[in-house]
Amino acid sequence: MDQDVVIVGDWGTSRLRLWLRQGKSVIHRRDGPGVSALTDTPEKTFLDLVGDWREAGPTGALLCGMVGSRIGWVEAPYATCPAAPADVADKTIRIEAGGLSVTIVPGLSCTNPLGGPDVMRGEETQVFGALALDEALRTGRHLLVLPGTHNKWTVVEDGKIMGFVTAPVGETFALLKQHSTLAAGGGSQADGSAEGFARGLSRIAEHGAARLTHLMFETRSRQLLDGLSPADAMGYLSGLLVGADVAAARDWFGPMDAVTVIGAGALSDLYVQALARIDVGATVVDGDAAVLAGLSAISRSQQK
Repeated sequence: MDQDVVIVGDWGTSRLRLWLRQGKSVIHRRDGPGVSALTDTPEKTFLDLVGDWREAGPTGALLCGMVGSRIGWVEAPYATCPAAPADVADKTIRIEAGGLSVTIVPGLSCTNPLGGPDVMRGEETQVFGALALDEALRTGRHLLVLPGTHNKWTVVEDGKIMGFVTAPVGETFALLKQHSTLAAGGGSQADGSAEGFARGLSRIAEHGAARLTHLMFETRSRQLLDGLSPADAMGYLSGLLVGADVAAARDWFGPMDAVTVIGAGALSDLYVQALARIDVGATVVDGDAAVLAGLSAISRSQQK
């Protein structure tokens, strides 16, 4: 990207993050609706959001995420694992919007550790960004997790994404919290407590991830019979889901000395706690920083 002014962004299902950059410096940031919440076309939404940024003379835009999916702006076919930034750069799609060149980053596909097909869009850019930000991740084999609506446990080896597996932990929690009897009695409005979360982790550690569905009903029964508060109940449910996800990852990928968590805020902290519960260290990489570094890495690969 040199010192050119460019627009870069991560356009996911639920939100859009846009940055106006000159070289490595961020001039402005702007947020918008995800592709599933659009009230207008992706092109018009994008042009409306960046309208005043055009005065800075951007040379183009580079976007990753669900913007390149079938429900996005234009479909960018998946690149396949193993993949480095150059492999993803080779699969980008270029379109024009209002006279501005817009490049769409493809996602990745793989056969996951369970032998099934798996896909990601946007997370690959964050993984490449984490590798760019942490030199130690560029050599050897490492395990990374990107907590979110659809968690991505990702293996990298010598700078390439070798494969991954997806767990819809965030989506499952949201659905149960909003629509299930487990959250009856006010739980749907409560934030999960730290005490409840720790209790959920302990129950998974005691009985194992295979008992997850049976343990989940305790979210309701403990409110009825043990006086569990709504906040503790929601924390308990979160602890069960996150704890089971971490336990399953250990089964899939074997002993873990350390895991890199890509993200920010409370959800990343929960994964750090769950990993610590099984004596695995964790390093957190900020999600926004990872996106920016990853988009830079893909852009550099395009220019080679």
